[in-house]
Amino acid sequence: MAVCLAAVSCNDKELRTIYFCGPQDNLLAQQLEATHRPVVYVSDPMDAVTKAAEGAERALAAAEKKHPDAQRPATGGVVVVAAPGYPAQRAPMSAEVYALAREKGVKLFVEYPSQLPEGPAPETFTANIERAVAVPDVFGLKPMSILGINGCRLVKVPVQTAPAEAGAAPAPAANSPLIIMGKVAGYDTAIFGVDDLEESYPVLYFADDNTLIATTSISNCVNGRYGPVDSWEAVTGYIRRWICGNPIIANPELAEDPHPAYGRGERVPRSAYRQSAVKAADWLWNAGLLVRPEWKDGAYGGRLPKEDREMRTRMHGDGSLGVMEGHFSTIQEDGWQDYRYFMRADVQGESAYLLATAGAITGEKQYNETAANLLDWLFYESEYCADQRRDPSHPAYGMIGWGYGGTHQEEFYGDDNARAVMGAIGASALLGENRWNKEIVANILTTFRMSNSHGFTYPRNVQGDMERLGWQWWADLEQFRYPSPHFMAYMWSLYLWLYDRTGYAPLLEKTRAGIEHMMQVYPEWITQNGMQQERARMILPLAWLVRVDDTPEHRDWLDTMVGYLLDAQDECGAIREELGRKGGDVNNMLIGSNAEYGKGEASLIARNGDPVADMLYTCNFAFLALNEAAAATGNSKYAKATEKLADFLVRIQAESERYPEFDGAWFRAFDYSRWEYWGSNADKGWGAWCTLTGWIETWIGTTEALVADGTSFWDLISRTDVSEAFEQNLWMLER
Repeated sequence: MAVCLAAVSCNDKELRTIYFCGPQDNLLAQQLEATHRPVVYVSDPMDAVTKAAEGAERALAAAEKKHPDAQRPATGGVVVVAAPGYPAQRAPMSAEVYALAREKGVKLFVEYPSQLPEGPAPETFTANIERAVAVPDVFGLKPMSILGINGCRLVKVPVQTAPAEAGAAPAPAANSPLIIMGKVAGYDTAIFGVDDLEESYPVLYFADDNTLIATTSISNCVNGRYGPVDSWEAVTGYIRRWICGNPIIANPELAEDPHPAYGRGERVPRSAYRQSAVKAADWLWNAGLLVRPEWKDGAYGGRLPKEDREMRTRMHGDGSLGVMEGHFSTIQEDGWQDYRYFMRADVQGESAYLLATAGAITGEKQYNETAANLLDWLFYESEYCADQRRDPSHPAYGMIGWGYGGTHQEEFYGDDNARAVMGAIGASALLGENRWNKEIVANILTTFRMSNSHGFTYPRNVQGDMERLGWQWWADLEQFRYPSPHFMAYMWSLYLWLYDRTGYAPLLEKTRAGIEHMMQVYPEWITQNGMQQERARMILPLAWLVRVDDTPEHRDWLDTMVGYLLDAQDECGAIREELGRKGGDVNNMLIGSNAEYGKGEASLIARNGDPVADMLYTCNFAFLALNEAAAATGNSKYAKATEKLADFLVRIQAESERYPEFDGAWFRAFDYSRWEYWGSNADKGWGAWCTLTGWIETWIGTTEALVADGTSFWDLISRTDVSEAFEQNLWMLER
């Protein structure tokens, strides 16, 4: 009976040696060393193949003397060639190296090669929104699993199939891919498959039985923050097993950085709530988001180069030139994310509230001084409230421009204005200041006077239209309804707060009418990024309506909306995203084809049931609103849900040793099943890994502090006396 020579030679050091051509700190090299096989580092691929063939030949010859009838194994040694400087430098391969490896039976794994076995390597393809898909079931992943390769550059190899005999089905060619790259729709599975992709390229394929080619750098998966982590563990485990010829080698564990502060089941101490709020405020400095004079022009104009990263995190602004938005969601090959250097008004007021919260917790003056500087800049020193918006005779008086630096500053979004003002009110209360009251009240009344008797106004207005038509034109649109909590809910919340502070009855009457219509037409709402975020926003005005007009009907509205939201709360505290309606179409954010992926605003999920929580649109606003609902009603169910969400948000706050600009941040997406930052990145720029100083950081961080203190935002801002400012602005309501 013949004996397999590989079996009797498995302990032979030369046969087991892996010749590695590439940097010794390469992830794959470290993983291979962890298998306890000898790894020899060689600088030249030809030299590596020669040494592998010679070593294998010596080992096999010695073994054949002992077992002359044994079957000779196919392998003549193992060589791994990694790119020495991805993405700028490819692995130095030649036709001669491939030919020698094939002749000698050397098993060869090559990443990002300068030349392919088929001939000279084509040009490099740079991925934008494309993602990888595991095609055959060889990795132990579910069919059509999506893999993120951040900052991907790959060698363009056409996907091919081998010609078939007449009447036979086509068979896979030698280079039919195990993983391909293309623009695919889906959350973590390519739900429409890959057959209709406009453009696709292999990421991993067999050139022949002994040659495995990666057209990009798979070993960059940790540095590039590829995801999902468990899927990349499966892929790198498959490659390592193939290289070693050992099917029982376990998948390696890959480090995740940034990573959640706590594990899924780890207990969160109550003290962590306040610490989380302070970490959130400190992130503004960690990331260098407070603008300094040295780079003011670049900040207002677009993007600053990556090389300025250390300067930004070392040189801190003081708020007198504003705070930037955060990070784009696109991750580069080294884990870097571009900063979003657009300056918008809402995050100025919101960030001031976050900083004032940290000041109240720590007693440190820097937080309070920076908060005050931001509000002074917002209301007095920047372009947001400049020119005609300071002229009482102008129709746009009191409005706050959306953008800054020459763009969008004459566009007004009611919900963004509302959140800028809500932040300013919170900061004012904590700082014990009233110097911004006149501007705060003027902004509330300028949107209120443009609302019709049913409480609705346009979600976006332009100064030129207001000059042409006059503000009364909007107030007279009696048939206008816009059932969108995203755009209406926070304006209504401010009307209710100002009613409570002044007793001015029309503020309550219009708001109550708007809320009643919204509840009557539910679920036929206009949704922005899904239904769940609309519910989250709607709860705040419902809770505050109970504060000022506590009736059984109003409590029932609140309980209904909270119930819908909590139906999707996971045991870990996360609130699962759900798609919604737009113009009567169900599941409007469900992308209908691969071609539609990445073309507009989109949800983090592809279909209901995907286990992802959204910190930009849902969990942040749900957290604030649930705490307000619990405080307004004393309902223990609401309070328990709030605490579960508080724990979840503390657990997933990012910690990072490698990237100080993410330490203390929350990313938009979190897969609570994997316990990892992951989601569909279709919402280009605002996708899964974006950060945002205002919407995300402020409302999560400040609410953590409120929950820790057993209080509410309503209780905090009820300290504010705006009666004088209201009297000064009451003329605005005259027609």
